[in-house]
Amino acid sequence: MTDRDLPALAVAPKHTGPRHLQRIWRGEELANKRVLVRCYHGLGDTIQFLRFMPALRMIARSLTVWCPAELLPLVERIEGVSLAIPLHNGAPCTEFDADIEIMEVPHAIRAGRGTVEMPAPYLTLPPGGPSAGPLQHCQGLAVGLVWEVGAWDKRRAVPLALLRRLAGDGRSLYSLQRGGGAERLPEMVARDISTPDIVALGHLIRQLDLVICVDTMVAHLAGALGCEAWVLLHADCDWRWPISGSRTFWYPSLRLFHQRTQGNWDDVIEEVRQMLLARAELTPRAG
Repeated sequence: MTDRDLPALAVAPKHTGPRHLQRIWRGEELANKRVLVRCYHGLGDTIQFLRFMPALRMIARSLTVWCPAELLPLVERIEGVSLAIPLHNGAPCTEFDADIEIMEVPHAIRAGRGTVEMPAPYLTLPPGGPSAGPLQHCQGLAVGLVWEVGAWDKRRAVPLALLRRLAGDGRSLYSLQRGGGAERLPEMVARDISTPDIVALGHLIRQLDLVICVDTMVAHLAGALGCEAWVLLHADCDWRWPISGSRTFWYPSLRLFHQRTQGNWDDVIEEVRQMLLARAELTPRAG
């Protein structure tokens, strides 16, 4: 790109091209405006950046969040959100003075670390959800598992043969794997309690003692709810996670486990297994 290209970029239409690449906010003033927040990224991205809605609402006159339909029951409960409406391929059916993509919000409000850090959970669940039936006969530690994100990023897929090492006395494993994974864990290893309903998934996560997952929406949901999760990261992990260390200021309830070498999950799973053994010893068994 040259300097001659910059004017063209500055006046390029806001709402053309792939949504996740669109630059919606062009520096417009948001104070005292009716602001529309467009959620054009993935479910995990949206959940992560919903933390900024209360701060945005402090300067905006009203705040409408245009988000994936499955997130509506969560978004409409967030402090400061005036209205939550389902995302679709047409134009939003609401009036607004300024619009912004959700991942642009921290820049627009000049968010500092104090706004980014999460002193308390910022998502709450509607009442109800699944009963404790799937977990009522749990023996010891109840652990949920998610081992892949789909075909689009195989770096985030843990071989099932390795996950079998996490099974054993003192812990009961449950599959939370959404979608049609190429392989499934046998019921004798992990009972399938997965659901496509994110609210129901949130209730299940709250019933579990722990979630072990790759970098996926489930990690963000657990963290935003303040639930404990261990996140398995490949060596060249996404920008939102530190490249080393076991903690992140995004979510205090998450613990991170990094690959030492790209593609090698053996050391990661062994570290998790040893910590799981120690954790299981502290959890009383049912019966």
